[in-house]
Amino acid sequence: MIPSLVSMVALLISQLSWAEDRPYIAVGDAKAKKTILALAPMLADPMSRAEAKSIGETVASDLKFMDLFRFLEPAAFIESPAAGIAPGTFKMSDWTSIGAEFVAKSALVREAGNLRLEGHLYDAFGNKLLFTKRYVAAGQDSKALGHTFANDIVTALTGLPGIFQTKIAMSCNRGGKKEIYIMNFDGSDVKQLTRHNSIAFAPAWHPDGTKLAYSLYAKHPGNIKNIDLYELDFATRGVRLISNKKGINSGAAYSPRGDKLAATLSFNGNPEIYVVSATGDARRLTSSFGFDVDPTWNPDGSQLAFVSSRSGMPMIYSMNADGSAVKRLTYAGRYNATPSWSPSNNKIAFAGWIDGRFDLFIMNPDGTNIERLTKNQGNNEDPSFSPDGNFIVFSSNRTGGSNIYVMNVDGTFTKRLTYGLGNCVAPKWSNPPR
Repeated sequence: MIPSLVSMVALLISQLSWAEDRPYIAVGDAKAKKTILALAPMLADPMSRAEAKSIGETVASDLKFMDLFRFLEPAAFIESPAAGIAPGTFKMSDWTSIGAEFVAKSALVREAGNLRLEGHLYDAFGNKLLFTKRYVAAGQDSKALGHTFANDIVTALTGLPGIFQTKIAMSCNRGGKKEIYIMNFDGSDVKQLTRHNSIAFAPAWHPDGTKLAYSLYAKHPGNIKNIDLYELDFATRGVRLISNKKGINSGAAYSPRGDKLAATLSFNGNPEIYVVSATGDARRLTSSFGFDVDPTWNPDGSQLAFVSSRSGMPMIYSMNADGSAVKRLTYAGRYNATPSWSPSNNKIAFAGWIDGRFDLFIMNPDGTNIERLTKNQGNNEDPSFSPDGNFIVFSSNRTGGSNIYVMNVDGTFTKRLTYGLGNCVAPKWSNPPR
């Protein structure tokens, strides 16, 4: 059904230098002054020029998505076409003289049907090689080479994982019924995963990206409708039932280790949060007079944030992974929903009803320092952090129907990702492939 998230055949050489104790680029400060990066023309033999062009465009597109860099235009380059990519084969002054802070150099050759990319990243003013890597991929996987090289550039400069081979799952109703779809981080390569001809919603990624949980309106014996919890396995293309207890089986979130899920079940009458094992065994975590929904794990699996109406209005709470130490985090607004815990463990994003609509907010994990990210742009809901913590993907009806958007974690640089898929909601961002 879906190919592996990583199509790389082999990584031949991984020589990576982390000379600094801190990142070259502090992402939070990068908006004021963007780093000047030069992408030198990729060297290629005659048989590989088309693929080199494709890889170069992929690297450039990926890095522009990060909103961290200012790119020098090729028209400004003064380096001789005869210059090489390895240390000592070119003049660094050709780059510092035109203002480049970092320079990415690369070369591509075709060997026995495969493509071999050699990539170098330099600190220009420091006159230092930051890394050299060589990658090999099948001939049709040129984009995978570009994504991987771009990921390594970002990681070397920021110390954060690259996101360019990640996916976003969502629920869309293009065919009239809600089904689960996935797409690349930038909205490209959309694929429909489910075809239940019903309502499939609330997707959740397994941490290693090999499985996806989701809920489905299903019919039980006696024509009784129920919300069941399923899991799709990308390797086997199989779908298995996780939980079909009476009532709600929804809002699943895999633990960071992937050995269990937190979900809302209502077979005991009231919607409460349970930990569900791979075999469907459920252990109750919450007990309140209100409903408890939308669980999300912190990065080390020691805590959960969730929504509860136990105080009258739905608000965000946190608790330990065993259900103890419940703490209310939000007090403002009439309705707070769908919390998402940052992978860097420093923020929780959520949707809150204010001024007659839902908008997105971000706060510290203890509920302090709440900041509003969206305003006067329709309803904005379902936030989900990127695995590097720099972006939030969300749903919004700012253009009429509901579509998926992405923005920087500070609410800037918003970009629409979905077109022509009907109404799309509940996006979830995958981890990088392992």
